[in-house]
Amino acid sequence: MIERKGLKPPPLLAAVASPAEQSSAPATAAGMLGYLKFETTMPPKKRARVSKRSPKSGKIDDSEGTSAADRKRKAAAPVAKAGEASESAGPPVFTHWLMKSEPESRFENGIDVKFGIEDLKALPDQTGCWDGVRNYQARNFMRQMKEGQRAFFYHSNCKEPGVAGIMKIVKEAYVDHTQFDKKDVHYDASSKPDSPKWSMVDVQFQRTMKRFLPLSELKKYHLQHRANGGPLKDVALFTRARVSVQPLTSEEFDFILSLEDKEPL
Repeated sequence: MIERKGLKPPPLLAAVASPAEQSSAPATAAGMLGYLKFETTMPPKKRARVSKRSPKSGKIDDSEGTSAADRKRKAAAPVAKAGEASESAGPPVFTHWLMKSEPESRFENGIDVKFGIEDLKALPDQTGCWDGVRNYQARNFMRQMKEGQRAFFYHSNCKEPGVAGIMKIVKEAYVDHTQFDKKDVHYDASSKPDSPKWSMVDVQFQRTMKRFLPLSELKKYHLQHRANGGPLKDVALFTRARVSVQPLTSEEFDFILSLEDKEPL
């Protein structure tokens, strides 16, 4: 943003006559007329230059009053290409995920919402749609997912929650049909077909973990890393605990994956 520098007011014009001249000015009418004539023939005051505003941006245009060298430096300054963003611009881009589902039976309106990693594995082509997400933040994360990215299948709301296996995103975000199904537990009367609120992705089973990674163990690492530094110090599993679809950095994903080859903490 262009900084608007303050403009100094023009210096006050010096008095037409010095004090000595004023004391010696003739007191006669003719003398006074001559004095007034002298005053009125003085050149008019110069108006201070005011910076112009660009009619499009409304920003101050300080090109006038800038030295030729300054203008050359500004002209030589690199300009970002169209569509080129700075490193800090825009939201962070994630390539790994953690997605929660309930592996134990729980009924809503007479319908069992159970869906664990073994249920995914049992589907044709071991592939299913990840429907029923009704949280805007989780939905937005799903809309960022790209085909081929990996996600942990996390067992939630059960006796022993934790990471059960790995799946792959095989279809990017599209409209979740269950929001329009009045018989579905995830029906949303406020969502309209011409302006759907909710999305889903398709996931495919890859494998189960070599050993189940319980939440209790992951929390120990999280607390250690918060105190001493480490990959899980800011992991969303504990900083965004209530969100069912969570992003992971590559470092977080690789560290959690490495735990399957280690003894439980």
